[in-house]
Amino acid sequence: MNVKQLIFVLALSFLGHFAGAQTKNKTIKGVVIDKNTNTPIEFATVIIADNTSKKPITGITTDETGVFNFTTKATNFYVEVSFIGYTSKTITDFNNANTEINLGQIFLSEEANQLEEVVVRAEKSSTEFKLDKRVFNVGKDLSSTGASAIEVLNNVPSVNVNIEGQISLRGGQGAQILINGKPSVIASQEGNALGTITADQIEKIEVITNPSAKYEAEGTTGIINIVLRKNEKAGVNGSITLNTGVPNNHSIGFSLNKRTEKFNIFSQLGVGKRTFPNTFTSLSRNKADATEITATGSGNKNEQFYNVVLGTDYHINKNNVITLSGNFAYEFENEDSESLFSENYTDNTLNRSYTRIETTEATNPKFQYELQYKKDFENNKEQNLLFSALGSFFGKDQSSEFNNTVLSGVLNSSRQQTRTDFKEAQYTFKLDYTHPISEKYTIETGGQYVLNDVTNDYAVNDFINNAWINNAGLTNIFNYNQNVLGAYVTGAYEGKKWGIKLGTRLENTNLETVLQNTNENNSQNYTNLFPSIHTSYKITPKFSLQAGFSKRIYRPRLWDLNPFFNIRNNFNIFTGNPNLQPEFTDSYEITSIHKLGKLNLNLGVYHRYTTDVIEDVSFFNETTNVTTRRPENFGTSNTTGFEANYKVGLAKWFSINGDFNYNIFNRKGQFDANNNFDFNGTRWDTKSTAKFKLPASFDLEVTTIYRSQYKTAQNLIKDNLFANLGLRKKIIKGKVILNLSVRDIFASRRFQSITDVPTFYAESDRQRGRFVTFGISYGFGKGEAMEFGASKRF
Repeated sequence: MNVKQLIFVLALSFLGHFAGAQTKNKTIKGVVIDKNTNTPIEFATVIIADNTSKKPITGITTDETGVFNFTTKATNFYVEVSFIGYTSKTITDFNNANTEINLGQIFLSEEANQLEEVVVRAEKSSTEFKLDKRVFNVGKDLSSTGASAIEVLNNVPSVNVNIEGQISLRGGQGAQILINGKPSVIASQEGNALGTITADQIEKIEVITNPSAKYEAEGTTGIINIVLRKNEKAGVNGSITLNTGVPNNHSIGFSLNKRTEKFNIFSQLGVGKRTFPNTFTSLSRNKADATEITATGSGNKNEQFYNVVLGTDYHINKNNVITLSGNFAYEFENEDSESLFSENYTDNTLNRSYTRIETTEATNPKFQYELQYKKDFENNKEQNLLFSALGSFFGKDQSSEFNNTVLSGVLNSSRQQTRTDFKEAQYTFKLDYTHPISEKYTIETGGQYVLNDVTNDYAVNDFINNAWINNAGLTNIFNYNQNVLGAYVTGAYEGKKWGIKLGTRLENTNLETVLQNTNENNSQNYTNLFPSIHTSYKITPKFSLQAGFSKRIYRPRLWDLNPFFNIRNNFNIFTGNPNLQPEFTDSYEITSIHKLGKLNLNLGVYHRYTTDVIEDVSFFNETTNVTTRRPENFGTSNTTGFEANYKVGLAKWFSINGDFNYNIFNRKGQFDANNNFDFNGTRWDTKSTAKFKLPASFDLEVTTIYRSQYKTAQNLIKDNLFANLGLRKKIIKGKVILNLSVRDIFASRRFQSITDVPTFYAESDRQRGRFVTFGISYGFGKGEAMEFGASKRF
């Protein structure tokens, strides 16, 4: 099928229902399957053509499961199924008198004479909207060159990542991050573990703002599921990617895959070195005596990393597959920073000033392994059983030394050391069963058991009288063990226009924390029921409505509970709270889906009601001028918001997609007699990506992101506007791809906060700066060149 035919088919798919005689509609459906791999073929073209003129009448493309379903009023026709690189199939053997024609499974074979050097890829839209989630396809994001999961997430609709690496969904904290639908320490936001995942490993990212009971209940604002890439093309395939950039960013990525009738072996390797510079300023003012402490500084974090992925699928037969995979990463870190601290009296005269130099070294092993078994049933391909066992580990062996040089005044200690020995292991066992009772009714059931075991051994030494003396008040061993057992059942009805899905999930949580130095224990054991309901109604083929409700939980995580703190800035300290309780959220939303010519538009309203809200509270010591910040439970939160997601093709060479989110929130909470945190606020953000097809086969992408100013219990977070750019060119028939990425073009991305409470006033400002990366990728075999680099965390 040539380009003109394809355009004609797409046009007919929108206009076909206006054509033809006024006869009774016929429904034509089926599923297109790759004959060699027995996997669905997405975006295959299905047309019906007139038997006499041989001209197309109408057509459609298959969805991600290879399924197609459309209607026609034609009476004398045949069906043709085609996809680039496959031999087309013409179907004439069906009963034309029936009002429903089910063609069943249609198997396509790869063309025998396909040229090895020609690589053609069906381009997906950058964002796809589905019943209960949005899917962001990383391959279309040009500015992800040289980036990691952190930066990729920053381009996903509804998701924001600030410069500190904190992830929010629709403006709220508490999203659950999954890898391939399962929790993993590699997906943990603590310790920047997401840096292990590089852009070239990611196939797509799913945003689920109101999950059904099938998903675990963790995550009060929803779930972000990172789906990793796994090639299953027949034969031997692979690609190699080289990156270089400023600041220091050099890496090489290599992937190799071999697919036979029984086995699919896949692997990836990433090696590289990167530098992350940063600058920062802070100010703290004691309102009792107007004493001020200021700090300014800069630093560099240097990382050298190795990342290996290896796995295999064993196809026992066409209905049973076993997958064994592993991911191992190892990092070497060293960090240097220099800060200038100044303390000023009330009359603005200098009390003392000194420089504080930090030198840090760390090694971080990270790995995970998984065994998965999937069974499809012979009589119904939608009926399946899936079992997986996943184990993962994240460790950090870190040592830091701080040297103070007095410029004026007196210091009690000129040198300090810290040591951290951190180990986290997590094991997940998951079983899911899907059983379609009929074409319209489906039951799903399953369970999940997640075990999390953490130890953090932290020590601080002061250099006193020419000897290192342990600081017992800052040294501790913290043990954290949390086990969550869950089971669910859902039932769904899906008709031609209306559908509904009901579900409930039961979860038991058992948490134990121990601070060994003081023998402080915290035990929690609780069981909760999490119902969900989702419904949809198709008003017209181009307009439908969806609504959903789910109950969610946010369980305090390790760093929320761990009472240790670092001493990078002795005047600004964060510490965990081992007595934190979980948050619970009731989440409601209604969404409308519109197709208006070239515009795809989603409009939605949502409401979240949260109890036992967890938020950071700062406590100021007027004697020492030290601010200590820790999370606390207090009060309730009501958030009501509006969200719009859109994509529009304005011309063949120009399209725009983006999202807009606005919410109003009401907080109520009395922390103690002196701290009433009742307040109202608003928050909004917008993100837009303009894509251009330029002459000489260049693709250009410009993304702008704006986040408004907003208020928390004690802080005012300033607004921020920044932009990213990506440029791509394919050469040598698409086997070589050149990428240029500029993140934070104007070096305007920063994190600024202001705290103004009765006892003290504080400001902080942190910035990373511009990152420029150039990448080149080469694909061989039947593989394809990666469109991004095997790089490290931003």
